[in-house]
Amino acid sequence: MRARQLEVFIAVMRAGTVTAAARMLNISQPALSQIVLHTEDELGFTLFERVKGRLRPTPEALEIFPDAERLSVGLEGLRRKTADLRLGRAGLVRVAASPPPAMAVLPRAFTEFRAQHPNILLRSHIAPIASIIDMLRAGDASLGVAMDDRPPPDIEAEVIGRVGFVCLLPAGHRLRDKDELTLADLAGEDLISYRGNTRPADELAHAARAQGVTFSPTLEIDVSISAVGFVQAGLGVALVDALLPWAQFAGLVVRPLAASPEFPVALLTSRARALSRADEIMRDHIRTTCSTVLGECDAGA
Repeated sequence: MRARQLEVFIAVMRAGTVTAAARMLNISQPALSQIVLHTEDELGFTLFERVKGRLRPTPEALEIFPDAERLSVGLEGLRRKTADLRLGRAGLVRVAASPPPAMAVLPRAFTEFRAQHPNILLRSHIAPIASIIDMLRAGDASLGVAMDDRPPPDIEAEVIGRVGFVCLLPAGHRLRDKDELTLADLAGEDLISYRGNTRPADELAHAARAQGVTFSPTLEIDVSISAVGFVQAGLGVALVDALLPWAQFAGLVVRPLAASPEFPVALLTSRARALSRADEIMRDHIRTTCSTVLGECDAGA
């Protein structure tokens, strides 16, 4: 499957119709249909069944789709790298981070770095831990910042800080007058927190068991920032990391969680790839900034 065929296949899988896929790729419908048919001829099996104006993936298409997406990510990374080389950029630092450190740590670290190195291009990616690891392996990011220090063996994790949890309450909530909240205080509340089998959820569940209470969210989230809208809408009380600058969001009351468990903020690098001098300088800025931010979080608590 050639690069263009791969691109068309992924577009049709995501869009579901020839019209929508052609619009995504900015090509004509007949041209896209021809590429699909030609691809099927070369592969020797059908990728899509035509059902009431839609293209329904065959079992074979569903089988190869995950591999196709991984190849597409690698191809896009290659395109970015060749573009950087073609434009003759003096340097490039690429950092992938999960949302809390991306919002709380990277802006300051980037500001300090830019003041000293104005001609080096900075590139930021916000991604979950699994995608950060893929980017480090592929060379699409040199540095990763995540709230987990348990990566695979080929990824090095340096713990640069630890962060606890806070409770986000809707304005006017009955618990707003308390200076801090315990897990027991939240019994009977509709709880918004991390989905199971994630590092924060594991830490909260362990703390709840130790305190003889139950940790059972009624609304699970993948990233803490998504809790803001749910709390503002009155859907419940959120238990989230203390790293994000929660006070900047209107309609929220922020209270620290008493006897809060802590989980790590880790700086991730690939053991197989050496860092450039610019990467090393950025790593130092991230370390220093993280320490400062966490110190402010502790003072605010």
